Amino acid sequence: MRLLFLLYVAAFFGSAVGSDCAAAGKPNILFLFSDDHYAGDIGVLSKGEVRTPHLDALYERGFHFTGNFCMGGLQGAVCVPSRAMVMTGRSLFRVKENLAGERLMPTALGEAGYVTFGTGKWHNGRPSFKAAFSRGANVFMGGMSDQAAVPVVDLLADGTFTPPRKDGTFSSQLFADAAITFLDDHAKQGGDKPFLCYVSFTHPHDPRTAPAEYHAMYDPAKITLPASYMPVHPFHNGEMVIRDEKLLPWPRTEAAVRREIADYHACITYMDAQIGRIIDTLRQTKQLENTIIVFAGDHGLAMGRHGLMGKQNLYEHSMRAPLVFAGPGIERGNSSALCYLNDVFPTLLELVDVKRPAATMGKSLVPVMRGKAKTHREALLLAYRDVQRAVRTDEWKLIVYPKINRTQLFHIAKDADELNDLSAHADQKDRVKGLMDLMVKLQAELGDKAPLTSATPGDGVFTPPAR
Repeated sequence: MRLLFLLYVAAFFGSAVGSDCAAAGKPNILFLFSDDHYAGDIGVLSKGEVRTPHLDALYERGFHFTGNFCMGGLQGAVCVPSRAMVMTGRSLFRVKENLAGERLMPTALGEAGYVTFGTGKWHNGRPSFKAAFSRGANVFMGGMSDQAAVPVVDLLADGTFTPPRKDGTFSSQLFADAAITFLDDHAKQGGDKPFLCYVSFTHPHDPRTAPAEYHAMYDPAKITLPASYMPVHPFHNGEMVIRDEKLLPWPRTEAAVRREIADYHACITYMDAQIGRIIDTLRQTKQLENTIIVFAGDHGLAMGRHGLMGKQNLYEHSMRAPLVFAGPGIERGNSSALCYLNDVFPTLLELVDVKRPAATMGKSLVPVMRGKAKTHREALLLAYRDVQRAVRTDEWKLIVYPKINRTQLFHIAKDADELNDLSAHADQKDRVKGLMDLMVKLQAELGDKAPLTSATPGDGVFTPPAR
């Protein structure tokens, strides 16, 4: 028995040492995650509409994807399944939103010898955060909050959480402060192990408030209205009066939308300033050159486009999300290759040479980043509850509204703003059928069992509620 015990101890410590040795020399990872962030609202992509000097620098030295999508959501809080997909690499229809029993990205990195730290928004439950990270500070266990009064907790060494507290600091600074403290401490301790530092901002999600000086940077009267601005969506899409859509009355006026966008941009610029502080800390502590930085958003947001305000729709503005990688081994470039957010997990693991969990369903983007592939996915299936489905190819997009038996067809290559619905055009009949067949095929592959038509469809008429 004593011999068996000694063999067990030797195996345990041998594997631990082996893990640390295997991790030695691997790049660190800084994962920056924004909330409700329209993919085009990065300075270098927005023609100066929004100011993001620090994100611009990442985009200019890294590799970014303009065809990155959230697969969607089966509930109104799309961020919950989106974050679950990022953390597991699994699809919308095969992931547990509370992450119970799932193999998580931080866990896989931790088992490979990484120190794992998390701060900011975690919308998937306390048990999963504890399972994912070895350390956590200023963690917000919720979906949205007053940006200047976010209740946060810390994950203690014994696996318990501190009581919630509020200190009046704006959220992005609060989370950046925690990340900076972690990075400073890691450097002071010698940095023998690589780290994963996960920073999940609540900006620019509403309430869209930031320090006054950032709001002063954007005059609503000078905001350019989106090309697809509409006072009201032309029909009932199945989710017209959810909380996000009630943020402005109907019809949406030009002045109201401009004011919302100005506040939205102020929050993005403020978040960008905090990202700059984190990256400066990496530079000052001499950890920047060995750190892979990934910046992503959980999904997009309408902000007046198509008469909508939220993310409970399948238009490009709401499902497309920012994504950029920068750091050692990553060449400067960009790609319009179609991909999902759940592809980030296997991509990061390949970049740091850590074996991916067998349950991961995403596909690594490394071949595209290294010029070995131009395409990544031939088509994407997008979904919102049981009221909307879409299929997206490089050139085309078909959106189906099963509850009202309505479709929209957009030639994305020529109509990026999705303004010209071609679904009723006689010369597009075969294309619509082909895309419907492709949608059915993707549903079967991904485990989506929702019907695409209704025997008793609604009329699709939207009557704005009285306020």
